Amino acid sequence: MGQWIQLDTARGPVAAWQADPARVPKAGLVVIQEIFGVNPHIRAVADRFAAEGYAVLAPAFFDPVERGVELGYDAAGFARGRELVGQLGIDAALEIASAAASQLRAHLSVFQAPPLVGTVGYCWGGTVAMLSALKLGLPSVSYYGARNLPFLEDAALVAAPRAPVMFHFGEHDASITAAAVDAHRRALPGMPVHTYPAGHAFNRDVDPDAYDKPSARLALDRTLSFLAEQLK
Repeated sequence: MGQWIQLDTARGPVAAWQADPARVPKAGLVVIQEIFGVNPHIRAVADRFAAEGYAVLAPAFFDPVERGVELGYDAAGFARGRELVGQLGIDAALEIASAAASQLRAHLSVFQAPPLVGTVGYCWGGTVAMLSALKLGLPSVSYYGARNLPFLEDAALVAAPRAPVMFHFGEHDASITAAAVDAHRRALPGMPVHTYPAGHAFNRDVDPDAYDKPSARLALDRTLSFLAEQLK
């Protein structure tokens, strides 16, 4: 079970859900939220990765705009989440991800564990995770990042990725077409891109309209294998 802590960032203090394993951590992991905030689902995701041996921080990325955001999966939640994404901006999101990674490295040193940190992100967080690999050098896993394409068109960015990234997409995702998935393969050849017989947000196990258990399980297995390989 995790707990709330405060993370110091260039954008001011940000709350973060901290979850530690019961043993010396393998590495650190920044869990990057969907547009709905660090709600019970994201906290459970963080706790799950901690149970797999990672020291985890899940920053409340919207805190510089509005503190304590936890939105529902209804029309109002989607609308407010999109507003907050626009108000925060991608540069601030990456600064918060970088601050979380730095805090995790310091935290790992307490356990005398290697200062190795990656990220995993979902939907909007999937795009932030991808950019955390390309720009910040943090090995990352990106789940159904619907905002990835404009960044893939930056030839200089994709020509020299600073760290590897794994992608997961649903084959029936109305917001991410097969052509968009193929664009990831062309822009970042050699990076693993996996697809599943599922829709968007197939990992969101609190949402019966989105969750696909077999796809989520396989994606998690692949994610854990990727992280184990990259963070060693």
